[in-house]
Amino acid sequence: MTSDIPSLDFADLQQSYCETKVSHCIEPLKDSRWETFLAKHPRASVFHSSPWLKALSRTYGFQPIAYTTSSTGQDLENAIVLCRVESWLTGRRLVSLPFSDHCEPLIDTIEDLDILIVALEQKVKQERWSYLEIRPLEHFEMITPIPHTAVTYAFHQLDLEPNIGTIFNNFHQSCTQRKIRRAEREGLTYREGSTKALLDDFFRLFTLSRKRQGLAPQSKTWFANLMEGFGEALKVRVALKDGQPIAAMITIRHKDTLTYKYGCSDSRFNNLGSMHLLYWNAIQEAKAAGLRWLDFGRTDADQHGLITFKNRWGATESVLTYSRYGAAEKSTHIFDLYSSKWKSRVAKYMLKHISPAVLPMIGQILYQHIG
Repeated sequence: MTSDIPSLDFADLQQSYCETKVSHCIEPLKDSRWETFLAKHPRASVFHSSPWLKALSRTYGFQPIAYTTSSTGQDLENAIVLCRVESWLTGRRLVSLPFSDHCEPLIDTIEDLDILIVALEQKVKQERWSYLEIRPLEHFEMITPIPHTAVTYAFHQLDLEPNIGTIFNNFHQSCTQRKIRRAEREGLTYREGSTKALLDDFFRLFTLSRKRQGLAPQSKTWFANLMEGFGEALKVRVALKDGQPIAAMITIRHKDTLTYKYGCSDSRFNNLGSMHLLYWNAIQEAKAAGLRWLDFGRTDADQHGLITFKNRWGATESVLTYSRYGAAEKSTHIFDLYSSKWKSRVAKYMLKHISPAVLPMIGQILYQHIG
């Protein structure tokens, strides 16, 4: 899951190599080589996959493109996949990729990476994109005259290689193991699947959770497009108390990894261990299926409570560094859309007091500008 790609230095490009290889821009969703390439590449994740790219395109109109040194007729050897995002609110930009926790450049040599980064640098300048943003699992830095900024997140991943008993024993005894047992004592029940009914349960809880946080939810169309694209690889997991859904999450299986992507709950029942029940069922299922990793996803660096929660599952914590190349300084993160603390407080206050029926419509508009 790691990359050994070194730092980039455009001054060190090998001229003879550049004369034999050039960059090509392809459309992954129209290129028959894409899925075959992803299946072979060890660092390809769910966020590179065609169902994910299709959902981005169908829901928000973000056009996926990829840069490669492989010409038409050759097998794909490498690629950097991005989306064109054009917004009057947050600017025109190239992002790899919107709403994706990470999107590793699938490149194995420094020479190929140099060629593709030079091509992207030229693209940003020629078409006057506000910036280029790369979201790798392993940080790499371009040495380029384009202004550079970075933001860091926490990233957690659970190794499923040990036996299930060892995995359980590595959980925090009082905060995680005890909550799992509490859920069992409370008689919580569990459902999973890829059905409209389960998605309805998830979205109701998701909207309530976002309202509680003072945030708009992504549209139901986004989740429906993900479910349609991934099929049974995407599961909605729901915990119930006396038949009432009280917590839910969405996971997606891709290659040897189960990725946790979205979670939500009814806060009145949080003390019953409902989210712990969902995570534990997901871990057991992933282990039984022979998967190697559970991807807990990214966490904002200042969300210390959530970081602690993930650490208590025995997950390994690392740092994600998003690198942005361009003059634009305006953030496109949902938590940072407002330029000052008082505006953020006012916006969150308003969203907390808006009807849950209206919030999804706000989200449908808002999320076209962020990611």
